[in-house]
Amino acid sequence: MSNFENNDAFIEHLLQERDAMYGELSRLRKIDQGALEEVENTNKKLNRIIEEKDDKIRQLTDQLAWYKRKFWKPTTEKYIPQDPNQCRIDFDGLDMLPEEKVYAQEAEKEVISYERNKPKKEKKQPVRMPLPEHLRRETEVIEPEGIDENWIRINEEVTEVLNLKPGELYVRRIVRPVYALRKALLQQNDDEQEPGKCIRIASLPNLPLSRSNADASLLADIELGKYLYHLPFHRQIAIYKQLGVSLPASTINGWHKDTCDLLRALYYRLKEILLLSDYIQVDESTIPVINKKKQKAAKEYLWVVRSVIEKLVFFHYDKGSRAQKVIVELLRDFKGAVQSDGYGAYSIYENKTGVLLLGCWAHARRKFKEAEKEDKSGAEYALGQISLLYKIETMADEQNLDDQQRAELRTRLAYPILQAFEKWIENYYPKAIPRGRMERALKYTYSIFRRLSRYHLDGRYKLDNNLIENSIRGMAIGRKNYLFCGNHDSAENAAIMYSFIETCKAQDVDPREWLTDVLTRIPVYNNDYRLDLADLLPHNWKKARQCQPMSN
Repeated sequence: MSNFENNDAFIEHLLQERDAMYGELSRLRKIDQGALEEVENTNKKLNRIIEEKDDKIRQLTDQLAWYKRKFWKPTTEKYIPQDPNQCRIDFDGLDMLPEEKVYAQEAEKEVISYERNKPKKEKKQPVRMPLPEHLRRETEVIEPEGIDENWIRINEEVTEVLNLKPGELYVRRIVRPVYALRKALLQQNDDEQEPGKCIRIASLPNLPLSRSNADASLLADIELGKYLYHLPFHRQIAIYKQLGVSLPASTINGWHKDTCDLLRALYYRLKEILLLSDYIQVDESTIPVINKKKQKAAKEYLWVVRSVIEKLVFFHYDKGSRAQKVIVELLRDFKGAVQSDGYGAYSIYENKTGVLLLGCWAHARRKFKEAEKEDKSGAEYALGQISLLYKIETMADEQNLDDQQRAELRTRLAYPILQAFEKWIENYYPKAIPRGRMERALKYTYSIFRRLSRYHLDGRYKLDNNLIENSIRGMAIGRKNYLFCGNHDSAENAAIMYSFIETCKAQDVDPREWLTDVLTRIPVYNNDYRLDLADLLPHNWKKARQCQPMSN
């Protein structure tokens, strides 16, 4: 009996011990499960943080590379391969038809063969050019010491040194003698004579601004000083003070405003004539304008339109807006080719009747140049293909091809390269690092590839938008000097002056000579509607000057 009781007690003890162990095991399992979930949640958070950090590091790395290239390295976008003997890069699975691949390879070989076989230009040693003959000469004779009657002058050595006389302000006195009829003076009754027939005086020459003592030459100097030579008005005031004349800032600002108002009608006439052309380039650039409500300079935009063939430039300001409605209104009646970068506002012209939208290869090349550090092999291939397109243009320039011949050369050589490049982009896109610079370059180029490839349709079309970017360069330098425009009216006045100055540059016209002459003559045109203001635009003004007979 005792053994039985002992066995029952032992079994019960074992069961209790097992129950306790099971309970402890269950408790530990719950703890482990909770800890595991906590660890998994922690890992997810850490992975998310790491991804965010990686994105931030990639972004900062890209910014650092951009700043290094911007400030410490040459900014040229021309592509020069490291191995000049490497003529062709493997297509890396490019899905092309066999005949397309043959055409592309043959075009590439012809371009490279032309580059290798053309004669190299010899580098000319710098030579000091003689000073211009039209400059006034002041002769200074320096006699050696110790010369007496025993010495005979047998020769002389002449050294010409270019001197500078600072600018000079002078007063132009306009004297108009007043004459009276002798008989009228002898008569006692003056009422019988008409004053207009008794007194004569010459008419006052045309002055640009009424109730102003500023000549056209001074007004032109003020405008060119700011918008051509990038000198803010306060610096010009300091220069004039050194020349002996103190001009108040309010006077300079008033002259500037009145000068722009005088040229406003001519400015709109320039716009009308420019938009009659059939091939333009369009771009936009920032200009700081003071926002009086926010008490700071706001980033506003100037739109720029350039007629490529006629060489006319027009700056447009519409309250600083960069919205699509601005360019739509500006080019509302335009018919022809519009060349631009990839900004989305221009995409509306893809489907507009009568308008052909062209792209800019310089912008696409810039994207791949920025991606070179991230994906060297892909960027090098892309830059190499774009370089071939530019080399074809160099071939056409060196051979002096006309527009029709240039278009035929593009069709024969450039078009097969464009076909191969487009398919390479489509196949290479999945290999690019997500959200990286190479992916952005591929996406940008592929999204506008139809625009980029259309330049081969007409020999007049340019490969890029560089002409209009060169027109914007002066404004970009200027805004770093005068810093901002005081209001929207001031920004519009800047658009007027930049339009004329950049058109003069494009037409190879001296801006000072043109502006001085136009400011003298334009009051007559503004008051006589029978005269066409277009006669005063730089290109017509230049033609009229060339047709004038040479004076003895």
